[in-house]
Amino acid sequence: MTSAPALDDHTGDADLLRRKFLKWQCRARQMMMRDNGGRPDASVMPELILPGAGAPMGGAGAPMGRIITILNKRPGNRVISELTHMARRTHDPAQIRARAIQFFSASYYQQPESFSDILTATFPPGSPGAAAICAAGTCRLVFDAWSQLFDLSCEVRELPDSDPLHIATMAHNRLFNMALSARSPVLSFAPVWGRCSARP
Repeated sequence: MTSAPALDDHTGDADLLRRKFLKWQCRARQMMMRDNGGRPDASVMPELILPGAGAPMGGAGAPMGRIITILNKRPGNRVISELTHMARRTHDPAQIRARAIQFFSASYYQQPESFSDILTATFPPGSPGAAAICAAGTCRLVFDAWSQLFDLSCEVRELPDSDPLHIATMAHNRLFNMALSARSPVLSFAPVWGRCSARP
């Protein structure tokens, strides 16, 4: 994907677009847990596009491939302790994964307003891709699944270990990958909703 299609729906109402995206993501992630055994699909794996040389934020740029994004609860909730407790109950990866899928398949995603609109993703320690994304400072995340497209212009930064979104992301991902390195960088992607768009 080298250029975005013309997108004009909802661009005049940033908050409407934000709420539409969160609702869609919650529905997609719940279905992923219920119907796909928790395996990521296109609805949570956007194409990441870095800005081209001299291109403004949201302009055409260089595709970097797809990343697996995490949708986190807003900071201040108690879900992190639940996720951590789940991982400590057993050392059997299959049991941990099964409990995680059951947990996320139930009511976890049923209140979109309880989620932060800042997406996160983990990368391997020393990842050149993560370094390039951080150096750019901005990127586009293009979600295209189930006849729905969201083109999000995002500000990017690497989260410190103490950040609640970093802690939540690591706790979530360790339920599905117990071997996840503590040195894995966690990047945050904060949509600038006035520069984002959707179709339809």
